[in-house]
Amino acid sequence: MAIAKAERLMNLALCLLGTRRPLSKRELRESIEAYLEAGSDDSFNRMFERDKDDLRELGLVIETVENLDGEVGYLARRDSNRLPPVTLDAEEAAALGLAAKVWQQARLAGAASGALQKLRAAGLPEDFDPYETHGALEPRIPVHEAAFEPLMLACRDRRPVVFDYRKATAAHPELRHVEPWALECWRGHWYLAGWDRDRSAERVFRLSRITGKVRTRGARFTAPVPDVVTVRETVASWAGETADRSALIRLRAGAGYPLRAKAASVRELGDGWDELEIPYGHGLDAWLVEFGPDVVVLEPAELRADVVDRLRAVAKG
Repeated sequence: MAIAKAERLMNLALCLLGTRRPLSKRELRESIEAYLEAGSDDSFNRMFERDKDDLRELGLVIETVENLDGEVGYLARRDSNRLPPVTLDAEEAAALGLAAKVWQQARLAGAASGALQKLRAAGLPEDFDPYETHGALEPRIPVHEAAFEPLMLACRDRRPVVFDYRKATAAHPELRHVEPWALECWRGHWYLAGWDRDRSAERVFRLSRITGKVRTRGARFTAPVPDVVTVRETVASWAGETADRSALIRLRAGAGYPLRAKAASVRELGDGWDELEIPYGHGLDAWLVEFGPDVVVLEPAELRADVVDRLRAVAKG
């Protein structure tokens, strides 16, 4: 079915681009085999209107022209559907080639390879090989989560999704209804930003915490999509990256190296414990809970209370 529709759209596009005068519905129906097989005029009209809308959505400029006899015809002028010449300097072409290199998805590898061939024709230097290692560090964007591909397509098509999500402090996942906006990689992890319908608020979800399959829904978005979606900034604030205070914690010796890397000071207490002063921002309580019994919050009191509440919630299941 999908192949047949793709062929039909291609044939319609070729007819509209290849004519020098507007073609009527009757002429288009006689020229395209799939339209000849339509069972009735109503069936053909519905099929043609859908195909015309699909081509316009894909970017084809289709003109509707009425002749002197009142008959409506259609054509796609080549000058209106021709892209301007693509000109890239060496730096721009190299940047695009490098961008194609970081994608390791099998589904995207073919598209990236084909795009690079077109870029070579538009100015990508022949002696620049984006797939060759040019240094000790090789850029990568790892994508291991099964949720990435359906969420990427849902973001592109503006389609709401449903998935089971397990928060860091929860024992069991819960169902979330989300209008996806954007995906972004931050410190080796992929995050989805979107509108959480159940909470009527913007939320960010870590893809590695999505369990099961991502299901799409046919309904439209109910909330406006922001012009700029700041995924990294939102995640950074939840991770305490925008801290403006300090917290004092006890940390078991030989544990919690990410905490030690952020510490402003470390003091040995003896008996297998150290005392650390770390930046305190929104989301620090959720992060500390992940270290379990290796961390004890000393101050401030509200942070200690938040960590205790989260631990109790996890214990209750």
